[in-house]
Order: sequence, then structure tokens, then C-alpha cells
Amino acid sequence: MTIPLLAYNPTSRNTRVTAFDVGNEESPKIYDQRNLLQAQELDSLIYAAYRQIFNEQQTIEYHRQRFLESQLRSNQITVRDFIRGLVTADSFRRWVYDCNSNYRFVQLCVQRILGRDVYDLAETRAWSIVLATKGLLGFVDSLLDSNEYLETFGDDTVPYQRRRILPQRDVGELPFARMARYGPAHLEQLMSLGHQYSMKPMVPNWWEFPKAPTSPLAYVAGSLVAFSVLYLIALAPVVSP
Repeated sequence: MTIPLLAYNPTSRNTRVTAFDVGNEESPKIYDQRNLLQAQELDSLIYAAYRQIFNEQQTIEYHRQRFLESQLRSNQITVRDFIRGLVTADSFRRWVYDCNSNYRFVQLCVQRILGRDVYDLAETRAWSIVLATKGLLGFVDSLLDSNEYLETFGDDTVPYQRRRILPQRDVGELPFARMARYGPAHLEQLMSLGHQYSMKPMVPNWWEFPKAPTSPLAYVAGSLVAFSVLYLIALAPVVSP
């Protein structure tokens, strides 16, 4: 007998606030299978699904599920079933599930499937228990079959990050597609195996570059070079015909 989902109190996040937004370039584009008019639009929908589930760093040819794409193109499965197939694919398991703790994996799945961040630690624990008792397939089914997912995206809409920007803000939250696929725990594990990673930016600012100590001989050599150049310039008019 599996343990039911523990109760947790939703916090007042952007996703739970009804507002009258004015669309702009920061608003997410909604891909709905019911509104497709051309075959090229279905290609854009499929790519949006890959980008939502695998994020920007993992949207590569290796992760393509051509059988699922064929089923979606022939209307044998819905968009929700296509999302289910991507999350339960072997590539997603290896690249996201195997290299993360249950807490981190729950956070990533809630972001990519429900389109929001976890409310708090209580929700993370609740979904972690579901993951531990039902396994990966049962956990994914619980998310996709939840009332929140069905009411927000239904069977035909690709999940997207909801309410990333409030009207009172100039800058929104970091898009989920740009977040790292593993947390600090996996980074520490990689470093313990000998991989060296630095938290500093790859191209530091100019004031962060270390300055090499200057030797007194360098000052003497520089002075001699400068004196020699000036001496040659002074002799140039004398030796010229």
C-alpha cells in the first residue's frame, strides 16, 4: 500500500495569482495542438516540448524520441502522453534522474511538468515520498494526472513556465530552461572524483586578473631600452647624408 501525498500549504506565488497581463516578448509562447494550422507548427510544438523537458543544455539529437514523435504526428497520442514519454525515456533517466537526489529531481520535475517552482520544503518532501514509494513511473503519472496539470495544460498544451514576470517587475525569474540539470550534491561528487570546477565566471573581470610581481631587473632593462631608443633618435640627424 502506497503512502498518499502528504498535505502541504501552497504559498502565494506568481502562478496562483490571477492577473490581466499585456503580452510582450517576455511572455511565454503557448503551444496547443488544437490550434495548429500547418505541419511546420507541429514541428515547433515538438521542439518546445523537448526544450521544456530537457532544457536548453540538453536539447540535442541524441534525446530525440522518433517513435513518440510519429505517434503524436498521427494523433495516436496526446501532448500529455508525449510529455510522459519524454520524462520516462532512458535518456532523461540517465541525464536527470540518476545524477540527482530525490529532492533535486522533484524540484526539476515540478518546474518542467507543472511549470512552477516547488512551494516549500514540505511539498518537496511530499513528492519525494511519492517518488520513493511509487518509483519514477508512478511519480510522473501522479504529476501528469494531477488536477493542477489537467486544469492548467490539459491534454493538448505543452507545459511552460507560468507567471515568470509580474507587471510590477522589470526583470522576471530565471527561466527554468536555463537552470542546471543537477544540484550542488552532484557537483561535489564530481569534484571528489577528480573533476575540477570553479564557481567563478569563465571570463573574469579585468580587475580580477592577478598581477605578476615586477622584478627590479625589469625596471633596469626597461630603462636601458628606453635610453637606447632615445640615443638612436638623437644620432639620426647626424649620420644622415
